[in-house]
Amino acid sequence: MERSDIFRAGAMIVVFVIFLAALHVIHRRPAERPVSDAPSVSAPDDLSAELLRCAELGPQDAEDPHCQAVWKENRARFFGRPARPRLPQAAPATQPMTAVPKGEKP
Repeated sequence: MERSDIFRAGAMIVVFVIFLAALHVIHRRPAERPVSDAPSVSAPDDLSAELLRCAELGPQDAEDPHCQAVWKENRARFFGRPARPRLPQAAPATQPMTAVPKGEKP
């Protein structure tokens, strides 16, 4: 056996070990979290409660203006727009400077 064949075999073994290590990392499972018997409770917001109320009304009350506003707000929240109007932004701390010609009072 020549020396180059030994190096070639060693290189193939190294590549095979690296391949096995990569497979191990890819298929490693995350640590299991303890499962509690208590159901997860999320505090429903006002919009969720109104959506449930409107969903229970049925199709005969689909023209309810309040429910239409609630569904519109829900669509806005779903598509990433703010669901409710934001508070007005505070004015800048400094007032813009205006040029006053010399000799005149503002």
